[in-house]
Amino acid sequence: MKKTPLYSSSRRDRRATPAASPGADPAAPAQPRQPRDAASSSSASAPDSSAAQPSAASSAPAKPRFARLRGAIRRHERLMLVLSSVVLSLLLMSLWNAGRPLPRVLTQKDIDAAVLHTMQEKTLPSPEKRAYAVIEPSVVRIRQLGHVDGRRGEVVTGVGTGIVVVDKGVILTNLHVVAGAEKVQVTFADGSVSEAKVTKVQPEHDLAVLQAQSIPDDLVAATLRSSRDLSLGDKVIAVGFPFGIGPSVTSGIISGLKREYRSPEGKEVLSNLIQFDAAANPGNSGGPLVNMDGEVVGVVTAILNPGDQGVFIGIGFAVPIENAASAAGMSPF
Repeated sequence: MKKTPLYSSSRRDRRATPAASPGADPAAPAQPRQPRDAASSSSASAPDSSAAQPSAASSAPAKPRFARLRGAIRRHERLMLVLSSVVLSLLLMSLWNAGRPLPRVLTQKDIDAAVLHTMQEKTLPSPEKRAYAVIEPSVVRIRQLGHVDGRRGEVVTGVGTGIVVVDKGVILTNLHVVAGAEKVQVTFADGSVSEAKVTKVQPEHDLAVLQAQSIPDDLVAATLRSSRDLSLGDKVIAVGFPFGIGPSVTSGIISGLKREYRSPEGKEVLSNLIQFDAAANPGNSGGPLVNMDGEVVGVVTAILNPGDQGVFIGIGFAVPIENAASAAGMSPF
C-alpha cells in the first residue's frame, strides 16, 4: 500500500496548503481554503478577540501592585501611626490656639483696682509690728544681781534693757542700769542667759557698754540710724522691760529734738536729747528707740515726771544713737 507523503514537493501545493499548527495531527485532512471574502471577514473579526486579550493582560499586574502596597503599609504600620498622631496633635494644638482669646493688656486702672481689693481683703501688719519684728532679736533684758542684808543668796537688785550693737556680744545700755552692780546678767531673745562685764562707760550721756561672756550662735546685731534725719511727728516705738515685764512695745512720735534733762537729784544734766511720747517706765532704760524701718535712732534714758511717782506722764527722753555709737567705740555717723 502506498504511503501518503507528509510534505508535497510541489511549490504550488506548499503555497496553497496552510502550515500545520504545532501539535496538529498530520493525518488529519486539510481544511478547505476559505473564500477571499470569508478570510477578510475572519480577519476583521479577529481584532475583537485580540482586543479583549490586552484588557485581561493589563488587569493582571494590578493585583501584585496592591499587594505590595499593603505589604509596605504593614511593614511601616507603627511609623505611620506615630506620624499620624503627631499630625493630629499639631492640628488639635493649632485649633486650640486659634480658639484662645487674646491676652488682655493690663492698664494702670486694673492694677490700682487689684491693689485696692487686696488691701480691703487682707489685713497688712502695722508699721509698728514690722519695726518690732526687725529689732526683737537684738533686745536683751539686763538684771543686776547682788546680796541684800537679811536675804540669803543673790537677789535681783535692778532691771533694765540693752541693745546688741555687735554680734560678738557687745551690748549698749544706760549707765544707771548697771551702776554699782555686783553681777550683771543678760537674757537674750532666744532665752539664753549669760553674765556680762562692763567694758566702757560714758557718764555725760548716761551710757555703758557690756560684753557678754557667752552668746547664741545666731545673735543678731541691731541696725543703727543717725538721728539727724528725724523730724517732729515721725513715728517711733520704744522696746524694753518696764517693771521687769516684757519685752514690751509702745508706740508714739518724736515730740522734740535737742532737749535737756536734769536728773531728779540735780547732779546730772543731759543735753541734745530726743523727746518722744511712746510710753516708757522704769525698766525701759537702756532700751532702743526705733523708727518704722526697725533701725535704732536712740537709747531710752529718762522720763520726765514733776512728781515723785517715777511713772510715765507722756514725756520721755533718749540719747541720740550718734553718742551711743561713740560710747561703744564705733565710728560716729
